[in-house]
Amino acid sequence: MRLTASALLAAALAACSPEAEDVTSPQPASEAEAAAVMVTINARVPEDAGEIYLAANVEALGPWRADGLLMSADGRARTTTLSLPDGFELEFKLTGGSWDTEGTGPSGTVLPNFTHTATAGSDNEVEVEIIDFKWPADAYIADVEGSGVLGTLIYWTDTESAFFDVTRHVEVWLPPGYEAEPERRYPVIYMHDGQNLFDPRIANTGTDWGVDEAMMRNVEAGLHDPAIVVGIWSTDIRGYELSPWHGGVNYARMIIDEIKPRVDAEFRTLTDRDNTYTMGSSMGGLISQYLVRTHPDVFSACGCVSTHVPLSPAMAEEFLGLDPGSYTDPETPYLLVDADSNAELPTDVRIYFDWGTATLDEYYPPIMAELQPWLEAQGLEAGTSYAYREFEGAAHNEAAWRDRVHLQLAWLLGGHDPNSFP
Repeated sequence: MRLTASALLAAALAACSPEAEDVTSPQPASEAEAAAVMVTINARVPEDAGEIYLAANVEALGPWRADGLLMSADGRARTTTLSLPDGFELEFKLTGGSWDTEGTGPSGTVLPNFTHTATAGSDNEVEVEIIDFKWPADAYIADVEGSGVLGTLIYWTDTESAFFDVTRHVEVWLPPGYEAEPERRYPVIYMHDGQNLFDPRIANTGTDWGVDEAMMRNVEAGLHDPAIVVGIWSTDIRGYELSPWHGGVNYARMIIDEIKPRVDAEFRTLTDRDNTYTMGSSMGGLISQYLVRTHPDVFSACGCVSTHVPLSPAMAEEFLGLDPGSYTDPETPYLLVDADSNAELPTDVRIYFDWGTATLDEYYPPIMAELQPWLEAQGLEAGTSYAYREFEGAAHNEAAWRDRVHLQLAWLLGGHDPNSFP
């Protein structure tokens, strides 16, 4: 069964329709509203914190808008009260008004979501403490040593492109030993959402993928040789640039015509397609499979992590504000339209899709099952030129991807079937 765009979004956001008391809610006018539970969030923040906002999985607040609801202030205290349905599982964060200013804990990394289940007749006062708020990304970039990264991390800040009006950061990770072996050349992996790969202080959820640690564990285990990793940061137009049916065409050209030539010129790379790979999660998985499908002369293999295969014309229009294009059935995912039209796949590439079974990932298996016959009809062989793996209980987030990034690396760099590992 193919799920509608609205059903997918509702599931992903745990949608409901609560009213926030601070947004001048009237007296309950219905039986449902009368049964609502008042949840009060009390936060203690640094002395000079300024305006603090509540971001939450509450439809009336965005949902997950970084500036969803301004909290009341009294010295270091910040307070707000929400009216929620009985049993609603609230998740929230505190920010300075943007996702670049999320609350952090004692270690300086972004705190995970706070949670509370609204329960009638129970204590619904939630106490939280924020030690600090994220600094601007440039401050962390200037303090590379503070990231704890293994090897060497080099940043190209505010990189311009002829293909986009926005600038972005690009990071290049060199494995330990790079400087000690001046004659050695390395394969290269081009990864998307680069801000989430190496530094937990910058990563969206306070958990980075740990690509450097995973790479070196695999190398020590003899699974493959080390590689250079290029992390391409996302921007405010992420949905557009990572969608193969929208800005992905230009995103590919940016990598191939601008970023890769500079990487090859400045670092000791193996420049051929057999030593050039790409990997990303969610929308980054969509662009990764697109790169090997349409540019097999440049990329020989991809790792597609929790790939957002449900993306359809209707979803692109409704939730990303993108032109849906002309399709007979706008609810059918773009990838299934491609498969139904028997779009050709190169036979000399390798593609690995994985997914979890929790949160947004739970909606992926039926679509992945429909894609499998298309892959095989194109001549790809399971375990050799394509691989599937499901991770029971894994969610759609950086922590889950960190747990299994070593398998993606083993697939890309060593050709190992990810299903051959525990």
